[in-house]
Amino acid sequence: MSGSRFVILFGKIAKLERALKSFMIDRLTNSYGYTEVMPPVLVNEKTMTGTGQLPKFSEDLFKTIDNRWLIPTAEVPLTNLVSDMITPKKNLPMRFTAYTQCFRAEAGAAGRDTRGMIRNHQFSKVEMVSICDEDSSVDELDRMTGAAENILQSLELPYRVVLLASKDIGFSAKRTYDLEVWLPGQNDGQGCYREISSCSNCGSFQGRRMKARYKDESNNNKFVHTLNGSGLAVGRTIIAILENGQLSNGDIQLPKVLHEYMGADKISKD
Repeated sequence: MSGSRFVILFGKIAKLERALKSFMIDRLTNSYGYTEVMPPVLVNEKTMTGTGQLPKFSEDLFKTIDNRWLIPTAEVPLTNLVSDMITPKKNLPMRFTAYTQCFRAEAGAAGRDTRGMIRNHQFSKVEMVSICDEDSSVDELDRMTGAAENILQSLELPYRVVLLASKDIGFSAKRTYDLEVWLPGQNDGQGCYREISSCSNCGSFQGRRMKARYKDESNNNKFVHTLNGSGLAVGRTIIAILENGQLSNGDIQLPKVLHEYMGADKISKD
Protein backbone atom coordinates (compact mmCIF):
# COMPACT_ATOMS: atom_id res chain seq x y z
CA MET A 1 0.00 0.00 0.00
CA SER A 2 2.66 2.54 1.07
CA GLY A 3 5.91 0.59 1.43
CA SER A 4 8.11 0.24 4.50
CA ARG A 5 7.97 2.46 7.61
CA PHE A 6 4.17 2.78 7.58
CA VAL A 7 1.67 1.06 9.88
CA ILE A 8 -2.07 0.36 9.94
CA LEU A 9 -3.90 0.13 13.27
CA PHE A 10 -7.05 -1.96 13.66
CA GLY A 11 -9.79 -2.39 16.23
CA LYS A 12 -8.80 -1.91 19.86
CA ILE A 13 -5.34 -0.57 19.04
CA ALA A 14 -6.86 2.04 16.72
CA LYS A 15 -9.23 2.94 19.56
CA LEU A 16 -6.24 3.20 21.93
CA GLU A 17 -4.66 5.74 19.56
CA ARG A 18 -7.87 7.78 19.63
CA ALA A 19 -8.11 7.49 23.42
CA LEU A 20 -4.53 8.65 23.94
CA LYS A 21 -4.97 11.62 21.64
CA SER A 22 -8.09 12.71 23.51
CA PHE A 23 -6.55 12.20 26.95
CA MET A 24 -3.39 14.14 26.08
CA ILE A 25 -5.27 17.08 24.56
CA ASP A 26 -7.73 17.14 27.47
CA ARG A 27 -4.92 17.16 30.02
CA LEU A 28 -2.98 19.93 28.27
CA THR A 29 -6.01 22.16 27.73
CA ASN A 30 -7.77 21.59 31.05
CA SER A 31 -4.80 21.39 33.42
CA TYR A 32 -2.12 23.46 31.69
CA GLY A 33 -4.05 26.12 29.80
CA TYR A 34 -2.99 25.22 26.27
CA THR A 35 -5.29 26.28 23.43
CA GLU A 36 -6.18 23.44 21.08
CA VAL A 37 -5.48 24.11 17.41
CA MET A 38 -6.19 22.09 14.26
CA PRO A 39 -3.49 23.28 11.84
CA PRO A 40 -2.78 22.23 8.24
CA VAL A 41 -0.19 19.53 7.63
CA LEU A 42 0.90 21.13 4.35
CA VAL A 43 2.82 24.41 4.67
CA ASN A 44 4.88 26.66 2.42
CA GLU A 45 8.65 27.15 2.32
CA LYS A 46 8.54 30.39 4.35
CA THR A 47 6.81 28.58 7.21
CA MET A 48 9.35 25.75 7.22
CA THR A 49 12.20 28.25 7.13
CA GLY A 50 10.78 30.21 10.04
CA THR A 51 11.10 27.30 12.46
CA GLY A 52 14.46 26.12 11.10
CA GLN A 53 13.51 22.98 9.16
CA LEU A 54 14.63 24.62 5.90
CA PRO A 55 17.06 24.78 4.33
CA LYS A 56 19.15 22.57 6.62
CA PHE A 57 16.89 19.50 6.82
CA SER A 58 15.31 19.38 3.36
CA GLU A 59 16.45 15.77 2.79
CA ASP A 60 14.44 14.62 5.81
CA LEU A 61 11.21 16.23 4.58
CA PHE A 62 8.50 15.38 2.04
CA LYS A 63 7.75 17.97 -0.65
CA THR A 64 4.72 18.09 -2.95
CA ILE A 65 4.85 18.92 -6.65
CA ASP A 66 3.37 22.38 -5.98
CA ASN A 67 6.22 23.31 -3.59
CA ARG A 68 4.42 22.69 -0.32
CA TRP A 69 5.92 20.66 2.50
CA LEU A 70 4.42 18.02 4.77
CA ILE A 71 5.07 18.99 8.38
CA PRO A 72 7.54 16.86 10.39
CA THR A 73 5.88 18.10 13.59
CA ALA A 74 3.03 20.44 14.55
CA GLU A 75 5.72 22.72 15.99
CA VAL A 76 5.98 24.18 12.48
CA PRO A 77 2.43 25.55 11.99
CA LEU A 78 1.85 26.28 15.69
CA THR A 79 4.99 28.38 16.09
CA ASN A 80 4.27 30.23 12.85
CA LEU A 81 0.94 31.43 14.22
CA VAL A 82 2.87 34.51 15.39
CA SER A 83 5.00 34.93 12.26
CA ASP A 84 5.36 38.60 11.19
CA MET A 85 3.32 39.70 14.21
CA ILE A 86 3.97 42.15 17.05
CA THR A 87 2.20 40.91 20.18
CA PRO A 88 1.64 43.01 23.32
CA LYS A 89 3.62 41.57 26.22
CA LYS A 90 0.43 41.36 28.28
CA ASN A 91 -0.84 38.69 25.86
CA LEU A 92 2.15 36.43 26.57
CA PRO A 93 2.69 33.60 27.12
CA MET A 94 0.67 32.03 24.32
CA ARG A 95 0.38 28.26 24.60
CA PHE A 96 -0.87 26.03 21.77
CA THR A 97 -1.35 22.30 21.41
CA ALA A 98 -2.33 20.14 18.45
CA TYR A 99 -2.73 16.52 17.46
CA THR A 100 -1.50 15.94 13.92
CA GLN A 101 -0.03 13.41 11.59
CA CYS A 102 3.68 14.07 11.07
CA PHE A 103 5.84 13.10 8.10
CA ARG A 104 9.58 12.47 7.99
CA ALA A 105 11.72 10.92 5.26
CA GLU A 106 14.20 9.61 7.87
CA ALA A 107 17.01 9.95 5.33
CA GLY A 108 19.58 9.90 8.12
CA ALA A 109 18.14 6.80 9.78
CA ALA A 110 18.72 4.19 7.08
CA GLY A 111 18.93 0.72 8.60
CA ARG A 112 17.72 1.82 12.06
CA ASP A 113 14.38 0.75 13.56
CA THR A 114 13.16 -0.60 10.23
CA ARG A 115 10.49 -2.80 11.83
CA GLY A 116 7.54 -1.91 14.02
CA MET A 117 6.28 1.53 15.08
CA ILE A 118 9.39 3.16 16.56
CA ARG A 119 10.48 5.12 13.47
CA ASN A 120 7.96 5.63 10.66
CA HIS A 121 7.53 8.00 7.74
CA GLN A 122 4.05 8.91 9.02
CA PHE A 123 3.22 9.06 12.71
CA SER A 124 0.91 10.92 15.08
CA LYS A 125 1.95 13.26 17.85
CA VAL A 126 0.47 15.74 20.29
CA GLU A 127 2.62 18.87 20.27
CA MET A 128 3.01 21.75 22.71
CA VAL A 129 4.25 25.20 21.67
CA SER A 130 4.79 28.24 23.88
CA ILE A 131 5.42 31.82 22.78
CA CYS A 132 6.77 34.03 25.57
CA ASP A 133 8.98 37.01 26.40
CA GLU A 134 12.74 36.74 26.85
CA ASP A 135 12.58 36.70 30.65
CA SER A 136 10.11 33.81 30.89
CA SER A 137 11.47 31.10 28.60
CA VAL A 138 13.61 29.34 31.24
CA ASP A 139 10.63 28.85 33.56
CA GLU A 140 8.38 28.04 30.61
CA LEU A 141 10.64 25.13 29.62
CA ASP A 142 10.35 23.68 33.12
CA ARG A 143 6.57 24.08 32.97
CA MET A 144 6.34 22.40 29.55
CA THR A 145 8.58 19.52 30.61
CA GLY A 146 6.45 19.13 33.73
CA ALA A 147 3.32 18.84 31.58
CA ALA A 148 4.87 16.03 29.53
CA GLU A 149 6.01 14.32 32.73
CA ASN A 150 2.51 14.59 34.18
CA ILE A 151 1.08 12.76 31.17
CA LEU A 152 3.65 9.97 31.53
CA GLN A 153 2.97 9.70 35.26
CA SER A 154 -0.79 9.58 34.67
CA LEU A 155 -0.26 6.78 32.15
CA GLU A 156 1.74 4.91 34.83
CA LEU A 157 4.76 4.57 32.54
CA PRO A 158 8.35 4.38 33.84
CA TYR A 159 10.55 7.10 32.37
CA ARG A 160 13.61 9.24 32.91
CA VAL A 161 14.52 12.85 32.06
CA VAL A 162 17.79 13.58 30.26
CA LEU A 163 19.33 17.04 29.83
CA LEU A 164 20.98 16.92 26.41
CA ALA A 165 24.57 17.99 25.87
CA SER A 166 25.07 20.91 23.50
CA LYS A 167 26.32 18.62 20.71
CA ASP A 168 23.09 16.60 20.86
CA ILE A 169 20.45 19.33 20.84
CA GLY A 170 18.53 20.30 17.72
CA PHE A 171 19.54 23.02 15.28
CA SER A 172 16.97 25.52 16.59
CA ALA A 173 17.27 24.82 20.32
CA LYS A 174 19.50 26.17 23.06
CA ARG A 175 18.36 23.80 25.85
CA THR A 176 16.54 20.47 25.57
CA TYR A 177 15.16 17.86 27.94
CA ASP A 178 14.47 14.41 26.50
CA LEU A 179 11.88 12.27 28.25
CA GLU A 180 12.68 8.61 27.68
CA VAL A 181 10.17 5.85 28.41
CA TRP A 182 11.15 2.33 29.43
CA LEU A 183 10.32 -0.27 26.76
CA PRO A 184 10.93 -3.77 28.16
CA GLY A 185 10.47 -5.52 24.81
CA GLN A 186 13.20 -3.61 23.00
CA ASN A 187 16.86 -4.56 22.67
CA ASP A 188 16.11 -8.26 22.09
CA GLY A 189 13.97 -8.42 25.20
CA GLN A 190 16.56 -6.80 27.46
CA GLY A 191 14.66 -3.52 27.46
CA CYS A 192 15.88 0.03 26.96
CA TYR A 193 14.82 3.66 27.29
CA ARG A 194 13.56 5.39 24.13
CA GLU A 195 12.70 9.04 23.56
CA ILE A 196 8.97 9.75 23.80
CA SER A 197 9.12 13.53 24.22
CA SER A 198 11.67 16.25 23.62
CA CYS A 199 11.09 19.68 25.18
CA SER A 200 13.21 22.55 23.88
CA ASN A 201 13.78 26.23 24.53
CA CYS A 202 14.67 27.85 21.20
CA GLY A 203 15.26 31.30 22.66
CA SER A 204 14.86 34.02 20.03
CA PHE A 205 16.20 31.87 17.16
CA GLN A 206 12.82 31.13 15.58
CA GLY A 207 11.43 34.54 16.52
CA ARG A 208 14.17 36.23 14.50
CA ARG A 209 13.60 33.98 11.48
CA MET A 210 9.82 34.55 11.62
CA LYS A 211 10.10 38.27 12.50
CA ALA A 212 7.85 37.51 15.46
CA ARG A 213 8.09 40.22 18.10
CA TYR A 214 6.44 41.52 21.23
CA LYS A 215 6.19 45.05 22.58
CA ASP A 216 7.62 45.43 26.08
CA GLU A 217 6.62 47.87 28.84
CA SER A 218 8.87 50.58 27.36
CA ASN A 219 7.16 50.20 23.97
CA ASN A 220 10.26 48.55 22.47
CA ASN A 221 9.93 45.67 20.02
CA LYS A 222 11.77 42.49 21.03
CA PHE A 223 11.88 39.06 19.48
CA VAL A 224 9.69 36.45 21.14
CA HIS A 225 11.16 33.31 22.65
CA THR A 226 9.66 30.03 21.46
CA LEU A 227 9.48 26.59 23.02
CA ASN A 228 8.19 23.26 21.77
CA GLY A 229 7.73 19.76 23.11
CA SER A 230 5.87 16.51 22.53
CA GLY A 231 3.00 15.70 24.78
CA LEU A 232 3.48 12.86 23.65
CA ALA A 233 4.48 10.85 20.56
CA VAL A 234 1.33 8.72 20.32
CA GLY A 235 2.75 5.69 18.51
CA ARG A 236 5.57 5.23 21.00
CA THR A 237 3.08 5.70 23.84
CA ILE A 238 1.03 2.81 22.42
CA ILE A 239 4.16 0.65 22.38
CA ALA A 240 4.97 1.61 25.98
CA ILE A 241 1.46 0.73 27.19
CA LEU A 242 1.46 -2.61 25.35
CA GLU A 243 4.91 -3.62 26.59
CA ASN A 244 4.64 -2.37 30.18
CA GLY A 245 1.02 -3.41 30.65
CA GLN A 246 1.13 -6.98 29.35
CA LEU A 247 -0.21 -9.55 31.81
CA SER A 248 0.75 -13.20 32.12
CA ASN A 249 -2.32 -14.27 30.11
CA GLY A 250 -1.47 -11.92 27.25
CA ASP A 251 -4.06 -9.25 28.07
CA ILE A 252 -2.98 -5.60 28.34
CA GLN A 253 -3.74 -3.74 31.56
CA LEU A 254 -4.70 -0.17 30.70
CA PRO A 255 -3.77 2.85 32.84
CA LYS A 256 -6.67 4.06 35.00
CA VAL A 257 -6.88 7.41 33.20
CA LEU A 258 -7.75 5.61 29.96
CA HIS A 259 -10.56 3.42 31.33
CA GLU A 260 -13.26 6.00 30.57
CA TYR A 261 -11.86 6.77 27.12
CA MET A 262 -11.58 3.07 26.23
CA GLY A 263 -14.72 1.86 28.00
CA ALA A 264 -12.65 -0.95 29.50
CA ASP A 265 -9.77 -1.57 31.90
CA LYS A 266 -7.98 -4.10 29.70
CA ILE A 267 -7.34 -4.98 26.08
CA SER A 268 -8.01 -8.68 25.65
CA LYS A 269 -5.68 -10.72 23.47
CA ASP A 270 -8.76 -12.47 22.02
